[in-house]
Amino acid sequence: MADKWTIHGKEFSNCNCAFGCPCQFNAASTYGLCEAIGSVMINEGHFNDTSLNGLCFVMLLKWPGEIAEGNGQQQVIIDERANPAQREALKKIAHGESTAPGSTHFHVFNSTMSEVHETLYAPIEMSIDVDARKGHTKIDGMVSSKGTPMIDPHSNEETRRVIHIPDGFEYTHAELGEGNSKATAHIDLELNNSYGQFNILHMNQDGVIR
Repeated sequence: MADKWTIHGKEFSNCNCAFGCPCQFNAASTYGLCEAIGSVMINEGHFNDTSLNGLCFVMLLKWPGEIAEGNGQQQVIIDERANPAQREALKKIAHGESTAPGSTHFHVFNSTMSEVHETLYAPIEMSIDVDARKGHTKIDGMVSSKGTPMIDPHSNEETRRVIHIPDGFEYTHAELGEGNSKATAHIDLELNNSYGQFNILHMNQDGVIR
């Protein structure tokens, strides 16, 4: 029997692109390359009979050019609280396994990788508030990622911007903000005052659940 899984939670992503991220509109990236940190917090989920409730993981992603050109690097860091069955399940989901081809961003990203680094397990401190456009992820010695609302330069007040993609493979609706992140695992990243994305993540092996 094919694996069946579902995750329902929140996601905060920070990449090196300018606010708005051209990639979201099938356009070339801001600087001709892509670097990103994605934080996933699962409220409810399962992989076959294995519960994934309350677990989280982080993805480090780096491409030397456009994502579609490939040659990327990927590393996944999983909540050390996960038991062996949960660890294996999250590894498969995050690497796009047990998933219909092209149906999730996990599968699409993994299909562009030339190097997938060893999965790590560590204590992860994570909080994501989609409506407030705030996120925080910390893995001691490896990852620090913070998301905040965009600030209107004229009023100096928080401003709201959204992206709506009715048939997207990651989300239907995303709130936009600003991100600052640093990673020093097998993949080194440093992202400053760049694109931040906050969204509900609800999907299964066949894609986004709407």
